[in-house]
Amino acid sequence: MSSRRAVRSGGFGEHALSRRGFLAGTAATAAATVLAACGRTSPVSSSGGSAGPSSGSRGSLTIGAIPDQDPEVLQRLYGTLADSMSEALDLDVSYQPVTDYGAAVSLFRTGDLDLVWFGGLTGVQARLQTPGAEPIAQRDIDESFHSVFIVDPATGLAPADDLTPLAGLRFTYGSETSTSGRLMPAYFLSEQGVDPQGFPGGPGFSGSHDATISLVSSGSYQAGVLNEQVWRSRVEDGTVDPAAVVQYARTPEYHDYHWLLGPQAVERLGADLPERLLEYFTGLPAGDEVLELFGAGAFIPTEAANYDQIEAVGRDLGLIS
Repeated sequence: MSSRRAVRSGGFGEHALSRRGFLAGTAATAAATVLAACGRTSPVSSSGGSAGPSSGSRGSLTIGAIPDQDPEVLQRLYGTLADSMSEALDLDVSYQPVTDYGAAVSLFRTGDLDLVWFGGLTGVQARLQTPGAEPIAQRDIDESFHSVFIVDPATGLAPADDLTPLAGLRFTYGSETSTSGRLMPAYFLSEQGVDPQGFPGGPGFSGSHDATISLVSSGSYQAGVLNEQVWRSRVEDGTVDPAAVVQYARTPEYHDYHWLLGPQAVERLGADLPERLLEYFTGLPAGDEVLELFGAGAFIPTEAANYDQIEAVGRDLGLIS
C-alpha cells in the first residue's frame, strides 16, 4: 500500500482579490449521487435523542471525505484517523468512502455521514444545505492554501506568474466542484483575463488531483491545475516524471479544507460533541501519525466566515445558488 503523504505549501506572486463578475458561461455541477448499492442501510447508528448514547454503550460516529486522491491513499489516511479518534473519544468511529464530491455533500445532508473532511466549496455547499452544520477545525496550512498549474514540458513554458499563455492549451481541472482543482484556479485565471471555460475544445475535468497529474503526464492534456499539497507530495515520493510534467505557476492563497460536523451527530452524541472533537484535533501532538498523513503541523479552530470568499466565488460560478 502506498505510503504517500502530503507536504506543506510554499510561495508565488501576489494578486489583489476582488469580487468582480468573471466567468462567461455556466459550469455543470457534480451530480449529488449516492453510494452504489440500492437499499443501502445507513452507516450511522439509528439510536437518537438529545441526551446522547445510553449508559454503558459507546456511541458511533461515521466520518467521510471528498475523494480528492487515489482511494488507497484515502483509505490509509482515514482508517488511521478513525482508529485514533475511536481510542481518544471512546466512540466507534468508522470511515465511509464515497463515490464523488457530490455524494459527500448528499450523504452529509441526509445524516449518513456525521463528520466530513470537505474542501472549501463542498464545505460551503454542505453547510448551506444542512441547517445546524458546524465547521470544527482546519489544518494550519489551510489558512493559506494554494493551487499549482502544471504543464507538459513540450509546451516550452518556463515557470512564471503570467497565466495568459495557458489560454491556448488543452487544459484540465480536477473535480468540477473542487476548490483547489477548479474553483479558485478559475477565479485567478479570470483575474488575469483568461476565460476559465475558453480552452481549446473546452476544459476537461479529471475527477481528482492524482488524475490531473496523470492526464498531463500522458499528453492527454497540455496543462492542468491541482492542489499544491498533493503535487508536492507526489514530487517528493518520486511518482512525478519531470520529463513529462512540471510546475508552471502557483496561485495566491485562500482558505480551503476543513472538518464539518452534522447536527444529527450532535443530537445523538451530546451537545458537547463539537468541543470534544475540537479538543481532539487541536490536541494532536507534533509528529502524530494523523498530522503526518494530513501533511499538517497542527489542526486549528475554524469558522464559517473563513469561507466567505469561496462562497462568493462559487455563486459567481453558478456552483452555489
